[in-house]
Amino acid sequence: MKVDYSEEREIHPASGGLGLLLSLLFFGGGLALIICSALLLRGTAFGILLTFGILFTLFSLVLLCGLRVVAPKEALVLVLFGSYYGTIRKEGFYLVNPFCMAVNPTAKSTPASVAGGSIQFGSSMSKKVSLKAMTLNNDKQKVNDQLGNPVVVGAVVIWRVVNPTKAVFAVNNYKTFLSIQCDAVIRNVARLYAYDVGDDGGETDADEKTLRGSTREVAERMKRELQERVNEAGLLVSDVQITHLSYAPEIASAMLQRQQAVAIIAARQKIVEGAVGMVEMALDKLKDNDVVELDEERKAAMVSNLLVVLCGNKDAQPIVNSGSIY
Repeated sequence: MKVDYSEEREIHPASGGLGLLLSLLFFGGGLALIICSALLLRGTAFGILLTFGILFTLFSLVLLCGLRVVAPKEALVLVLFGSYYGTIRKEGFYLVNPFCMAVNPTAKSTPASVAGGSIQFGSSMSKKVSLKAMTLNNDKQKVNDQLGNPVVVGAVVIWRVVNPTKAVFAVNNYKTFLSIQCDAVIRNVARLYAYDVGDDGGETDADEKTLRGSTREVAERMKRELQERVNEAGLLVSDVQITHLSYAPEIASAMLQRQQAVAIIAARQKIVEGAVGMVEMALDKLKDNDVVELDEERKAAMVSNLLVVLCGNKDAQPIVNSGSIY
Protein backbone atom coordinates (compact mmCIF):
# COMPACT_ATOMS: atom_id res chain seq x y z
CA MET A 1 0.00 0.00 0.00
CA LYS A 2 1.44 3.34 -1.03
CA VAL A 3 1.67 5.92 1.75
CA ASP A 4 1.23 9.62 1.00
CA TYR A 5 3.99 11.29 2.99
CA SER A 6 2.63 14.76 2.21
CA GLU A 7 -0.10 14.03 4.77
CA GLU A 8 1.69 13.68 8.07
CA ARG A 9 0.61 10.78 10.27
CA GLU A 10 1.29 11.46 13.92
CA ILE A 11 1.67 8.35 16.07
CA HIS A 12 1.45 7.90 19.84
CA PRO A 13 3.55 4.83 20.73
CA ALA A 14 3.68 3.04 24.06
CA SER A 15 5.48 4.42 27.08
CA GLY A 16 9.21 3.95 27.08
CA GLY A 17 9.17 3.23 30.80
CA LEU A 18 6.97 0.19 30.22
CA GLY A 19 9.24 -0.94 27.42
CA LEU A 20 12.32 -0.57 29.61
CA LEU A 21 10.65 -2.54 32.41
CA LEU A 22 9.67 -5.36 30.03
CA SER A 23 13.19 -5.41 28.61
CA LEU A 24 14.69 -5.76 32.10
CA LEU A 25 12.21 -8.50 33.01
CA PHE A 26 12.92 -10.51 29.87
CA PHE A 27 16.66 -10.03 30.30
CA GLY A 28 16.51 -11.12 33.94
CA GLY A 29 14.28 -14.08 33.10
CA GLY A 30 16.51 -15.14 30.24
CA LEU A 31 19.62 -14.88 32.39
CA ALA A 32 17.93 -16.94 35.10
CA LEU A 33 16.93 -19.64 32.59
CA ILE A 34 20.50 -19.79 31.25
CA ILE A 35 21.86 -20.19 34.78
CA CYS A 36 19.33 -22.96 35.52
CA SER A 37 20.26 -24.77 32.32
CA ALA A 38 23.93 -24.53 33.27
CA LEU A 39 23.16 -26.25 36.59
CA LEU A 40 21.35 -29.13 34.89
CA LEU A 41 24.04 -29.66 32.21
CA ARG A 42 22.09 -32.52 30.57
CA GLY A 43 18.65 -33.80 29.76
CA THR A 44 15.67 -32.43 27.84
CA ALA A 45 15.09 -29.64 30.37
CA PHE A 46 18.61 -28.35 29.75
CA GLY A 47 17.97 -27.70 26.05
CA ILE A 48 14.56 -26.13 26.66
CA LEU A 49 15.78 -23.81 29.40
CA LEU A 50 18.84 -22.78 27.43
CA THR A 51 16.77 -22.07 24.30
CA PHE A 52 14.19 -19.96 26.12
CA GLY A 53 16.93 -18.21 28.06
CA ILE A 54 18.68 -17.16 24.86
CA LEU A 55 15.40 -16.12 23.23
CA PHE A 56 14.36 -14.02 26.23
CA THR A 57 17.75 -12.32 26.32
CA LEU A 58 17.67 -11.55 22.61
CA PHE A 59 14.10 -10.26 22.89
CA SER A 60 15.11 -7.91 25.70
CA LEU A 61 17.89 -6.50 23.53
CA VAL A 62 15.45 -6.02 20.65
CA LEU A 63 13.09 -4.11 22.95
CA LEU A 64 15.95 -1.84 23.97
CA CYS A 65 16.45 -0.92 20.31
CA GLY A 66 12.86 0.36 20.19
CA LEU A 67 13.29 2.93 22.97
CA ARG A 68 13.23 6.54 21.73
CA VAL A 69 13.55 9.86 23.55
CA VAL A 70 11.99 12.96 21.97
CA ALA A 71 12.88 16.33 23.48
CA PRO A 72 10.62 19.42 23.37
CA LYS A 73 10.46 21.14 19.97
CA GLU A 74 11.71 18.01 18.21
CA ALA A 75 10.10 15.44 15.93
CA LEU A 76 11.03 11.90 14.94
CA VAL A 77 10.15 10.69 11.44
CA LEU A 78 10.13 6.87 11.26
CA VAL A 79 10.23 4.46 8.33
CA LEU A 80 9.64 0.72 8.43
CA PHE A 81 11.34 -1.36 5.74
CA GLY A 82 11.48 1.62 3.39
CA SER A 83 7.87 2.79 3.94
CA TYR A 84 6.72 5.79 5.93
CA TYR A 85 5.61 4.58 9.36
CA GLY A 86 4.70 7.76 11.28
CA THR A 87 5.94 10.87 13.05
CA ILE A 88 6.35 11.50 16.76
CA ARG A 89 5.93 15.19 17.58
CA LYS A 90 5.21 15.13 21.31
CA GLU A 91 8.13 15.07 23.72
CA GLY A 92 8.58 12.02 25.91
CA PHE A 93 10.09 8.54 26.31
CA TYR A 94 8.56 6.00 23.95
CA LEU A 95 8.70 2.39 22.84
CA VAL A 96 8.30 2.05 19.08
CA ASN A 97 8.67 -0.82 16.65
CA PRO A 98 12.32 -1.85 17.05
CA PHE A 99 12.67 -2.30 13.30
CA CYS A 100 11.71 1.32 12.60
CA MET A 101 14.47 3.70 11.57
CA ALA A 102 14.58 7.46 12.09
CA VAL A 103 15.16 9.54 8.95
CA ASN A 104 16.75 12.97 8.69
CA PRO A 105 18.72 13.83 5.52
CA THR A 106 20.52 16.73 7.22
CA ALA A 107 22.07 14.38 9.82
CA LYS A 108 25.01 12.74 8.16
CA SER A 109 28.30 11.46 9.50
CA THR A 110 31.27 13.70 8.86
CA PRO A 111 34.60 12.08 7.95
CA ALA A 112 37.62 12.29 10.21
CA SER A 113 39.70 15.40 9.64
CA VAL A 114 42.93 16.91 10.85
CA ALA A 115 42.62 20.33 12.45
CA GLY A 116 45.02 22.17 14.72
CA GLY A 117 47.49 19.30 14.70
CA SER A 118 45.00 16.80 16.16
CA ILE A 119 42.67 14.31 14.53
CA GLN A 120 38.95 14.97 14.97
CA PHE A 121 36.82 11.93 14.27
CA GLY A 122 33.46 12.40 12.61
CA SER A 123 30.28 11.86 14.60
CA SER A 124 26.77 11.01 13.55
CA MET A 125 24.28 13.80 14.20
CA SER A 126 20.89 13.17 15.77
CA LYS A 127 18.20 11.86 13.44
CA LYS A 128 15.59 14.03 15.11
CA VAL A 129 14.15 16.97 13.19
CA SER A 130 14.33 20.23 15.14
CA LEU A 131 11.12 22.29 15.21
CA LYS A 132 12.83 25.30 16.82
CA ALA A 133 13.25 28.65 15.11
CA MET A 134 16.58 28.72 13.29
CA THR A 135 18.65 31.37 11.54
CA LEU A 136 20.10 31.19 8.05
CA ASN A 137 22.85 33.77 7.61
CA ASN A 138 23.00 34.04 3.84
CA ASP A 139 26.44 34.98 2.55
CA LYS A 140 26.92 38.27 0.72
CA GLN A 141 26.35 37.86 -2.98
CA LYS A 142 26.82 40.13 -5.94
CA VAL A 143 23.61 40.82 -7.90
CA ASN A 144 22.42 43.40 -10.43
CA ASP A 145 19.81 45.99 -9.56
CA GLN A 146 17.10 47.28 -11.90
CA LEU A 147 19.59 49.43 -13.82
CA GLY A 148 22.19 46.70 -14.11
CA ASN A 149 24.49 48.16 -11.45
CA PRO A 150 26.31 45.44 -9.49
CA VAL A 151 25.43 45.55 -5.81
CA VAL A 152 26.33 43.33 -2.87
CA VAL A 153 23.41 42.05 -0.77
CA GLY A 154 23.38 39.94 2.40
CA ALA A 155 20.33 38.71 4.30
CA VAL A 156 19.32 36.77 7.41
CA VAL A 157 16.34 34.39 7.34
CA ILE A 158 14.44 33.26 10.45
CA TRP A 159 12.76 29.92 9.72
CA ARG A 160 11.53 26.69 11.25
CA VAL A 161 10.16 23.30 10.24
CA VAL A 162 6.36 23.03 10.50
CA ASN A 163 5.90 19.71 8.68
CA PRO A 164 8.83 17.38 9.47
CA THR A 165 7.46 14.65 7.20
CA LYS A 166 7.51 16.88 4.12
CA ALA A 167 10.87 18.33 5.15
CA VAL A 168 12.39 14.84 5.24
CA PHE A 169 10.80 13.28 2.16
CA ALA A 170 9.90 16.15 -0.21
CA VAL A 171 13.46 17.45 -0.76
CA ASN A 172 16.89 15.92 -0.59
CA ASN A 173 18.17 18.24 2.17
CA TYR A 174 15.82 20.92 3.44
CA LYS A 175 18.60 23.13 4.85
CA THR A 176 20.50 23.18 1.57
CA PHE A 177 17.21 23.64 -0.28
CA LEU A 178 16.38 26.72 1.81
CA SER A 179 19.84 28.24 1.30
CA ILE A 180 19.71 27.82 -2.49
CA GLN A 181 16.18 29.23 -2.69
CA CYS A 182 17.24 32.20 -0.57
CA ASP A 183 20.04 32.99 -3.04
CA ALA A 184 17.59 32.78 -5.94
CA VAL A 185 15.03 35.04 -4.23
CA ILE A 186 17.61 37.71 -3.38
CA ARG A 187 18.82 37.76 -6.98
CA ASN A 188 15.27 37.84 -8.38
CA VAL A 189 13.95 40.60 -6.09
CA ALA A 190 17.06 42.83 -6.27
CA ARG A 191 16.75 43.18 -10.04
CA LEU A 192 13.27 44.73 -9.61
CA TYR A 193 14.56 47.81 -7.74
CA ALA A 194 17.19 50.47 -8.31
CA TYR A 195 19.82 50.84 -5.61
CA ASP A 196 18.90 54.46 -4.87
CA VAL A 197 16.57 57.21 -6.08
CA GLY A 198 17.86 59.04 -9.14
CA ASP A 199 20.45 56.46 -10.12
CA ASP A 200 19.19 56.68 -13.71
CA GLY A 201 20.16 60.34 -13.88
CA GLY A 202 16.61 61.51 -14.68
CA GLU A 203 13.84 63.03 -12.61
CA THR A 204 13.28 61.34 -9.27
CA ASP A 205 10.03 60.26 -7.68
CA ALA A 206 9.74 60.56 -3.92
CA ASP A 207 7.51 57.46 -3.80
CA GLU A 208 9.87 55.30 -5.88
CA LYS A 209 10.84 52.06 -4.11
CA THR A 210 14.59 51.45 -3.91
CA LEU A 211 16.86 48.89 -2.30
CA ARG A 212 18.40 51.47 0.01
CA GLY A 213 15.34 53.55 0.80
CA SER A 214 12.73 50.77 1.03
CA THR A 215 14.65 48.05 2.82
CA ARG A 216 11.65 46.86 4.85
CA GLU A 217 9.38 46.62 1.81
CA VAL A 218 12.05 44.77 -0.18
CA ALA A 219 12.61 42.35 2.73
CA GLU A 220 8.86 41.68 2.97
CA ARG A 221 8.75 40.86 -0.73
CA MET A 222 11.70 38.51 -0.30
CA LYS A 223 9.89 36.82 2.58
CA ARG A 224 6.70 36.26 0.56
CA GLU A 225 8.53 34.87 -2.47
CA LEU A 226 10.79 32.66 -0.35
CA GLN A 227 7.77 31.26 1.51
CA GLU A 228 6.12 30.31 -1.77
CA ARG A 229 9.26 28.45 -2.82
CA VAL A 230 9.75 26.47 0.42
CA ASN A 231 6.12 25.50 1.08
CA GLU A 232 6.72 22.14 -0.58
CA ALA A 233 9.50 21.42 1.92
CA GLY A 234 7.27 21.99 4.97
CA LEU A 235 9.16 25.11 6.10
CA LEU A 236 7.85 28.39 7.52
CA VAL A 237 9.77 31.63 6.94
CA SER A 238 9.14 33.93 9.91
CA ASP A 239 11.22 36.92 8.86
CA VAL A 240 13.81 38.14 6.36
CA GLN A 241 16.18 40.99 7.17
CA ILE A 242 18.70 42.63 4.83
CA THR A 243 21.96 42.82 6.77
CA HIS A 244 24.28 44.21 4.09
CA LEU A 245 23.69 46.44 1.10
CA SER A 246 26.37 48.26 -0.89
CA TYR A 247 27.66 48.88 -4.37
CA ALA A 248 30.12 46.32 -5.69
CA PRO A 249 33.77 47.31 -5.13
CA GLU A 250 34.42 47.92 -8.85
CA ILE A 251 31.88 50.77 -9.03
CA ALA A 252 31.77 51.93 -5.40
CA SER A 253 34.32 54.73 -5.94
CA ALA A 254 32.57 56.08 -9.04
CA MET A 255 29.18 55.99 -7.33
CA LEU A 256 30.60 57.84 -4.32
CA GLN A 257 31.86 60.61 -6.58
CA ARG A 258 28.47 60.73 -8.26
CA GLN A 259 26.70 61.06 -4.92
CA GLN A 260 29.10 63.81 -3.89
CA ALA A 261 28.41 65.68 -7.14
CA VAL A 262 24.66 65.41 -6.59
CA ALA A 263 25.06 66.74 -3.04
CA ILE A 264 27.19 69.68 -4.23
CA ILE A 265 24.66 70.59 -6.96
CA ALA A 266 21.79 70.47 -4.47
CA ALA A 267 23.71 72.68 -2.04
CA ARG A 268 24.53 75.17 -4.79
CA GLN A 269 20.87 75.34 -5.79
CA LYS A 270 19.93 76.27 -2.24
CA ILE A 271 22.67 78.91 -2.09
CA VAL A 272 21.61 80.50 -5.38
CA GLU A 273 17.94 80.55 -4.34
CA GLY A 274 18.86 82.26 -1.09
CA ALA A 275 21.23 84.73 -2.79
CA VAL A 276 18.62 85.77 -5.36
CA GLY A 277 16.13 86.40 -2.57
CA MET A 278 18.61 88.49 -0.63
CA VAL A 279 19.50 90.59 -3.71
CA GLU A 280 15.82 91.16 -4.47
CA MET A 281 15.22 92.22 -0.88
CA ALA A 282 18.22 94.61 -0.95
CA LEU A 283 17.00 96.33 -4.11
CA ASP A 284 13.48 96.68 -2.71
CA LYS A 285 14.79 98.21 0.51
CA LEU A 286 16.97 100.74 -1.35
CA LYS A 287 14.00 101.73 -3.49
CA ASP A 288 11.48 101.97 -0.63
CA ASN A 289 13.78 104.00 1.62
CA ASP A 290 14.95 106.33 -1.22
CA VAL A 291 18.56 105.65 -0.36
CA VAL A 292 19.83 105.88 -3.93
CA GLU A 293 18.41 105.85 -7.43
CA LEU A 294 19.96 103.21 -9.65
CA ASP A 295 19.52 102.85 -13.37
CA GLU A 296 19.28 99.42 -15.01
CA GLU A 297 23.00 99.23 -15.71
CA ARG A 298 23.93 100.02 -12.10
CA LYS A 299 21.32 97.55 -10.83
CA ALA A 300 22.84 94.85 -13.01
CA ALA A 301 26.33 95.63 -11.68
CA MET A 302 25.07 95.59 -8.09
CA VAL A 303 23.25 92.29 -8.62
CA SER A 304 26.37 90.78 -10.15
CA ASN A 305 28.56 91.90 -7.26
CA LEU A 306 26.12 90.69 -4.59
CA LEU A 307 25.76 87.27 -6.24
CA VAL A 308 29.54 86.90 -6.40
CA VAL A 309 29.81 87.73 -2.71
CA LEU A 310 26.93 85.50 -1.59
CA CYS A 311 27.66 82.51 -3.84
CA GLY A 312 31.45 82.50 -3.67
CA ASN A 313 33.35 79.82 -1.76
CA LYS A 314 35.86 82.34 -0.37
CA ASP A 315 35.44 85.59 1.52
CA ALA A 316 35.15 88.60 -0.79
CA GLN A 317 37.84 91.33 -0.72
CA PRO A 318 36.13 94.75 -0.21
CA ILE A 319 37.04 97.61 -2.58
CA VAL A 320 36.23 101.17 -1.44
CA ASN A 321 35.13 103.54 -4.23
CA SER A 322 35.81 107.13 -3.17
CA GLY A 323 34.59 108.67 -6.44
CA SER A 324 31.18 109.20 -7.95
CA ILE A 325 29.27 106.19 -9.09
CA TYR A 326 28.45 108.18 -12.24
